[in-house]
Amino acid sequence: MSKKPASNAPATEATEATGTGAAAAAALPGRLTAAAALTALEGLALAGLGVYMLFVGIAGDPDSPQQAETGGVTLLALAALPLIAARGLRLGRRWSRGPALITQLMALPVAWTLWSTGGAMAAAAVGLALAAAAVVALLVNPTATEALGIGSGERTR
Repeated sequence: MSKKPASNAPATEATEATGTGAAAAAALPGRLTAAAALTALEGLALAGLGVYMLFVGIAGDPDSPQQAETGGVTLLALAALPLIAARGLRLGRRWSRGPALITQLMALPVAWTLWSTGGAMAAAAVGLALAAAAVVALLVNPTATEALGIGSGERTR
């Protein structure tokens, strides 16, 4: 007589009830996952630029070390918004849509400024504008809003 291993169904049910873990992430629509990935990519790019500016300010020879260091710290702080929003989107948190949309709306004027400078920055501008427009489209999609529990007819205070 062989014994069956004990089932861990209660743990799975508890994980699904709290909305954390792989089960909750697997239940999200692909549009929401794509929006989270693009938002995280933008946050990582901001963080990378912040680290670079900070490094140049400390170890390099910039015109103004104080300005480079301040810019680096500012970019690191700004990178927190899309990274936190991306994590919230990946976990299906309702609150995360607002910060993610704000990040995209802030990215559009940056893309315009990059485009205006021309040269090699034009390619970065196109990439940033396309990513921002894609995330906005993905987040306002009815499938994504329904998955986040937004606009389902229930009003919350």
